[in-house]
Amino acid sequence: MASLSGAARTIIHRTIIHVDLDAFYCAVEEQRDPSLRGRAFAVGARAQDRGVVASCSYPARRCGVRSAMAMGLAQRLCPHLLVVPTRHATYRAVSAQVMDLLRSFTPQLEQLSIDEAFLDVTELVANNPALTGRSLALEIQRRVFEELGLSCSLGVASNKMVAKIATDCGKASVATGHSPQALCVVEPGREAEFLAPLPVSALWGVGPKLESRLKDLGIETIGALSKWPERDLMRRFGRHGADLSQHARGIDKREIVTERESKSISSETTFVQDVQEWEHLHEALQEQAQSVAKELQEQKLQATTVKIKLRWSDFSFSTRQTTLLSSTDAAPVIEEAATALLTRLWVGAEPVRLLGVGVSGLSTVRQLGLFDDNPDRDITTHEEPPTPKVIAHTEAEIGAHERRHQRLREAVALLEARFGSDVVHLGARKNERSL
Repeated sequence: MASLSGAARTIIHRTIIHVDLDAFYCAVEEQRDPSLRGRAFAVGARAQDRGVVASCSYPARRCGVRSAMAMGLAQRLCPHLLVVPTRHATYRAVSAQVMDLLRSFTPQLEQLSIDEAFLDVTELVANNPALTGRSLALEIQRRVFEELGLSCSLGVASNKMVAKIATDCGKASVATGHSPQALCVVEPGREAEFLAPLPVSALWGVGPKLESRLKDLGIETIGALSKWPERDLMRRFGRHGADLSQHARGIDKREIVTERESKSISSETTFVQDVQEWEHLHEALQEQAQSVAKELQEQKLQATTVKIKLRWSDFSFSTRQTTLLSSTDAAPVIEEAATALLTRLWVGAEPVRLLGVGVSGLSTVRQLGLFDDNPDRDITTHEEPPTPKVIAHTEAEIGAHERRHQRLREAVALLEARFGSDVVHLGARKNERSL
């Protein structure tokens, strides 16, 4: 975007804010029951019900408890762990309040999940010289806390991908066991420099298999990836290589997709009786993914976003979505992305009345899909999909998770050494004027 004033030409960079509510389910439960504050507890189904951890408090994280961990393992790591049942209707109601508050800043909002959203505040910043991405982010953080009693972490950058990674870096800079309430700002023009020391796994679409293949080529950091010629990456990874090259240089041209703008194709199943078995749910999901893919192919369309919807036995809804790195019309890709979402949204043994799979971000432009020329390529989503039917992290996976976060923390330390300690800060500690 650019504006002309006389002979002078001013470049207006996009300003994108990524908002991520900190331990959202737990924060809502602490509001309901203040006695939970400061205690180690997890939200989810009980171990005897084959439950997994949907969310856990920061004191529980000090004991090694993590989301998506089997509840039995969580209780072994933290013997005094309290287990609080999920209340999906309550979480959805509070999430709606948060999104309404965010829309009071700008209607240009893209909700990623129940606790996460992007805002495009480019026009606000361009039309008011007193505003910056940082000041708006701090105001969002203040209002979410003061009006709704919730902590959130934010990333600010010139595009969605870098803003999301900035949030992750902000959270990683905070000691485990404490609510982050972090804010990380990446100034325009410094995207590649910011990303350079981070592990390649920080990029969207780089899951364990692709990370391993990149390491085999001697590529462990985003900076190392950015030095590879795009044509070489395309030769090895097909069209996906072009996306890798651009993302490694901090380039992401995707626009905010508001709910009103989003066109979609979906398939839903309402069960005669509430379902509590993974096998039954996954079978329905597979059929829906195939149905959605068939309709995409018939309409000669491809999609970049996969979404699932669950209606619980109390008739409340929960949704989760993820964005693919490359558009697709392939049933295996849609199924794998939807399966990854289901394993994170369904915490085990909770009765499900309805399951739906949908896609959005539709286009008629043909791009190589993930399986077009390389069948063993990773699925390219925000979230790394676990193997179907495995719905809890093992001790080995937890170790890998910790190593990855340790690498991210080390990279954040390098960023602070390079850019100064203000590259990442805790919003609550920053004394800046509110709007």
